[in-house]
Amino acid sequence: MMDEREFELINIIGGELGSNQRDLSRQMNLSLGMTNMLIRRLITKGYIRIQQLNKKKVEYLLTPKGFSEKMRKSVRYTMKTIDSIGLIRQSISRLLQELYGQGVRKLYVLGSSDLTALIEMTIQEDAFKGCILVRIEDPIQARGDGVLLVCREQDESIFPEDLRSVNVVEALAKDDLVIGQMMPAIAG
Repeated sequence: MMDEREFELINIIGGELGSNQRDLSRQMNLSLGMTNMLIRRLITKGYIRIQQLNKKKVEYLLTPKGFSEKMRKSVRYTMKTIDSIGLIRQSISRLLQELYGQGVRKLYVLGSSDLTALIEMTIQEDAFKGCILVRIEDPIQARGDGVLLVCREQDESIFPEDLRSVNVVEALAKDDLVIGQMMPAIAG
């Protein structure tokens, strides 16, 4: 099996020809000795090979086995990411259901991010009939007849006094169900 640092190294080697150990070390933020050890380990495992260009210069190349392992691990990582996005979307749905249950039918979303897109997808579900979602770039654009959903980790903006706001990032961070289910995926 390949660990995370080895995977990072084959991603860098697979994407860049002509990198030397010093460049690789700098890109990975590792010591030159640690980078050398990782390269030797990957060579032993058959994931990369060295091609001597001249007396002082070498090139690191992925082997077919290295390409295969890189692809396998990339697909696995992508699947875990998709699962995590699904969990986040479920948490967003619970948050929106709570607001909907309180009679909120107009939502303002501050900013445009991937989190905003997840909120938009979730609000389009049948459970949220009659809800209106408005994207805004400035909290001043929001009116007191709705709830402002903030999709930033810490927002220093000044919100209108008559407007209720919910920081979605903080709400997601407090959702034990999402955190508990994502931790095994992150660790694996």
